[in-house]
Amino acid sequence: MRFETVFLAQAALGECPLWCGQTQRLWWVDIEAPAIHCLDPATGQNDTLPMDENVGCIALRAGGGFIAGLRSGLWLLDADGRKERLVANPQADTSISRFNDGRADPWGRFWAGTIYEPRDRPDAALYRVGTDLDCVQMAGDIKVSNGVAFSPDRCWMYHSDTPAHVIYRYPLDPDTGKIGPREVFHQFPFGNGRPDGAAVDRDGFYWSALYEGGRVVRLSPDGDIVAEFPVPARCPTMCAFGGPDLRTLFVTSARHGRSAQELSDWPESGNLFAMQVDVTGQPEPRFAG
Repeated sequence: MRFETVFLAQAALGECPLWCGQTQRLWWVDIEAPAIHCLDPATGQNDTLPMDENVGCIALRAGGGFIAGLRSGLWLLDADGRKERLVANPQADTSISRFNDGRADPWGRFWAGTIYEPRDRPDAALYRVGTDLDCVQMAGDIKVSNGVAFSPDRCWMYHSDTPAHVIYRYPLDPDTGKIGPREVFHQFPFGNGRPDGAAVDRDGFYWSALYEGGRVVRLSPDGDIVAEFPVPARCPTMCAFGGPDLRTLFVTSARHGRSAQELSDWPESGNLFAMQVDVTGQPEPRFAG
């Protein structure tokens, strides 16, 4: 098993891969060259919806269109990416803060976290938008929110703070989705990659893209690293399961802010990668609001 380029994206900051089982296509975003993309892996065609501001994350809506975490807040978008309604803007200063990683949960709600760009204090947070469009802060005391994912038994929510090199987990009430106090799931050593976006397979193993680590790691439900897979880019950003049987692991990556030497050493940086795996992922829920 190895990752190979499936689309020559050369994205500035590729993020939020999201598989649509109905259309057998992969949605993804470019934060720094703002756009929502849709790739058909069977043909290689990639359709683009340009955006007028940074787009950190999206989820497909059950009623059509998207919910999206943009720099200016959380928005409902139509199927062409046009803004329909501002749901919430809980950030104090969007000149130094924007929405980053996010996804829908098994209850049809949307979770999205922010990035505090100066990174000199933990001023980022994680929010949840309910199906009634009520927005609630769920976690704070972080610098860069990433890695939101949910266990298949609905008992755990995972979340990382990338600069702190840590993945947390929170106990979930499997009926209501309410969370308990956070605990450390895995602490990475500094200097060998930071936990970015993630996905959880049907066996409950957490797959994390290590930014500046050039690899994806698979962690057991107990938080132990059980496998590592090199990526042809030093900065993979997020992974997602897709394909007809949910046994293809897609990974986005970044070029933005990387040195000329790094881009020479890692010329596939910014591309979209895929690898066949011997486990099955979970279908991505839709936002029910």
